[in-house]
Amino acid sequence: MARMFVFISLVLLLLLNVNCVSAATVHGDIYDMDFDLAVDAVVTVNSVPEQTYVAKDGSYLFILAPGDYVIDVMYKSDYMKYSARQNVTIVTDGSYVLDMIMFPDMSEEEDLLNEDIDFSDVYVDEEEDDSYLMYAVVGAASCFIVFFALRYKMGGRKRVSVEREDSADDVIDFIKKNDGRVTQKDIRRQFPVSEAKISLILTELEDRKIIRKIKRGKGNVIVLLGKKG
Repeated sequence: MARMFVFISLVLLLLLNVNCVSAATVHGDIYDMDFDLAVDAVVTVNSVPEQTYVAKDGSYLFILAPGDYVIDVMYKSDYMKYSARQNVTIVTDGSYVLDMIMFPDMSEEEDLLNEDIDFSDVYVDEEEDDSYLMYAVVGAASCFIVFFALRYKMGGRKRVSVEREDSADDVIDFIKKNDGRVTQKDIRRQFPVSEAKISLILTELEDRKIIRKIKRGKGNVIVLLGKKG
């Protein structure tokens, strides 16, 4: 009889412990920069053990105990790698919706930029280096003289201003055709000009309260605020 009582007590304790363990469901959709569902994106959370989910339909789901977590998303398309990261804190059980938007992953490019280069094995002839420097200065000065002479002769300042205004109008029309919201990368793809010029045009439009730049990850989403003034 005593053994039966001990057995029943252990079973009750186990049931109580099971009921005390809480868990939360974290789920959501994964979107690319065009706000389309990213099919086959790989989602990982640093739980113990780590969980990995392949979003076949563009959505994911994790069951997590209370604690702090980092959810990472990785996606490859058109030879480009996209990613997103989100910190999550689970306090109690329940169902939590967390949608994520991915942006181009520039970590490899940043690693190349931050890589230390050893110049100790590079040989430089000081006499030849001085001559090259002189040639470079003379060449640069000549280019500036020719450039400003041609610019003055052809009314360059006025023409550049008109070109910038035309480009700004084209950018506004492009944003309107895309329901008033595009990414800065889409604008660079649409207009075959330098990234610096695109940034200059967007800054000017933002100062005029025509657009708004919203930071998303490592890129910007451009939103049209109203009609051009």
